[in-house]
Amino acid sequence: MGERMLRGSRLGAISYESDRNTELAPRQTRDFVCQRGHRFEVPFAVDAEVPSTWECRLDGTVARLVDGTEPEAKAGKPPRTHWDMLLERRSVDDLEEILNERLEEVRARRGKA
Repeated sequence: MGERMLRGSRLGAISYESDRNTELAPRQTRDFVCQRGHRFEVPFAVDAEVPSTWECRLDGTVARLVDGTEPEAKAGKPPRTHWDMLLERRSVDDLEEILNERLEEVRARRGKA
């Protein structure tokens, strides 16, 4: 009998709750403009912190908040290379010593073969 009652219903896809007697949270709409001139509105809750950038709905570029402050530029670290990380662990003199040891081992193996 339980199966008959759910027949024809897509569970989870449709809400059977009505909008009557419900009160939406107070909202504010803020305007954003992208680099290509697309202007659109995004609704936010009144107490929400509005971000200074938003992704444009039409082309995916970064849109800026109209009448908003510019986002602070993040100070980025330069990327570390393998050589930089190696120099953090060893000095150049140590590396030269290790290189010479390995070269001697390779030469010794070649001499035996």
